[in-house]
Amino acid sequence: MQFRLSYDEIQEFLYRQSSKRIQLTYSGTHTVRVGAEVNVVFKTTSVGIDVTVERIEGADLLLSYSGGMGIEMMLKMAVAKMKDKPGMDMLEMLDNCQLMLHLGRSPQLAQIFERIVLRDICFDEQTVIIDFTLAQNIA
Repeated sequence: MQFRLSYDEIQEFLYRQSSKRIQLTYSGTHTVRVGAEVNVVFKTTSVGIDVTVERIEGADLLLSYSGGMGIEMMLKMAVAKMKDKPGMDMLEMLDNCQLMLHLGRSPQLAQIFERIVLRDICFDEQTVIIDFTLAQNIA
């Protein structure tokens, strides 16, 4: 089975949650470009990183990102600044520009992962495609 979310839906949700405009653009079958405007030394500039779904392990997603040393430093600072925010325990910074998203640590998502097996997450020009099957222990 597949579930599709348009980039516009995701961008609108992120804006409602954070009041920040995040742009998503297709970069490849398993890669999406995430862009935003940030303030850097009295100036607003556009930054973006390519995020690739490397592998799925149950409810954990291994993601890699690229964008250069400056982007990596800003990402690490942002994660460190938000470490006490709700849901941040789901994010683990790894070496070599990788992140692990532990989706099962969210009580709401854990309930979903009891019922489905996540097979793939990929992208096309307009949408994120989540490919899954029902878990076999569902009657």
